[in-house]
Amino acid sequence: MKYTDIYLPEEQQLLSSCTLCPRECGVDRFEAGAGYCGADAGLNIASICIHRGEEPPISGVNGICNIFFAGCNMRCLYCQNYEISRHECASMCPEMEFETCIDIIEQIMSKGIRAVGFVSPSHVVPQVKAIIRGLNSRGLKPITVYNTNSYDKVDTIRSLNELIDVYLPDYKYVTPEIAYKYSDAYNYPEIALKALREMYFQKGSVLRIGDDGIAESGILIRHLLLPGHTAESIKLLRSIANELSPGVSISLMSQYQPTPEVKNHQVIGRNLSRKEYQEVVAQMEKLDFRNGWLQEMESNTNYLPDFSRGHPFE
Repeated sequence: MKYTDIYLPEEQQLLSSCTLCPRECGVDRFEAGAGYCGADAGLNIASICIHRGEEPPISGVNGICNIFFAGCNMRCLYCQNYEISRHECASMCPEMEFETCIDIIEQIMSKGIRAVGFVSPSHVVPQVKAIIRGLNSRGLKPITVYNTNSYDKVDTIRSLNELIDVYLPDYKYVTPEIAYKYSDAYNYPEIALKALREMYFQKGSVLRIGDDGIAESGILIRHLLLPGHTAESIKLLRSIANELSPGVSISLMSQYQPTPEVKNHQVIGRNLSRKEYQEVVAQMEKLDFRNGWLQEMESNTNYLPDFSRGHPFE
């Protein structure tokens, strides 16, 4: 394997017996990507592109330079990025040289892009840190966005304290049985809440936005509503209000679209209804959430990537 020279000694040690995420597979990722995520010690990058489909303060007018990693430490049945997130996808991803990666990001940033987003990074945090160091070594200081499923260990989030400007975490479930059924992660609610608390501890509730409308520091929690699970979404919002603060920024997403893998599922094989979304929005207002973003019901057709193309969202 290559890449040993881009990691600090403690990162090499971690990748040699990987306990980076809550799965704690213990595999040597310099030998192969045999762990739960399927990723090795390479960069495991599926796409680097300008993305304009994020929340307004994340992408702004010009967009964000998003780095989409292959593989994942969860197995959500309905994942919209299933083309790159499955276990086998990481090994199928073309190998990218480190300097090539930095070159691409630098080129994108030269177009007026201020932020770099790391999408699905929980299983590749050493790679994230190496990329940030690589950019800094060229004098580039982008706003860094950690776009995570929140299945992260607290120690991992703590290690990012001086490196990540904006946390963009999902908060998917608060019920272990539902987390297991849809994402093979029974302990997700406990793990995610601990990770969110650490992010909140680092950043507080205020999402600090610059004069150009771009978020420069803070946390913005995303929640994707699943059809047939309004009660779970309402419980989750109560969890945020009680465990963190109703002042934290929320992105309540209606964009759920059944992928081919779940189109025949008896519960989540359909789109979210307007009534379901409005019910959760009403509860969000009742809980006194003051900062955040809602989506139009038609948004479910706007966020369907095709990673076989050079730009998956165009």
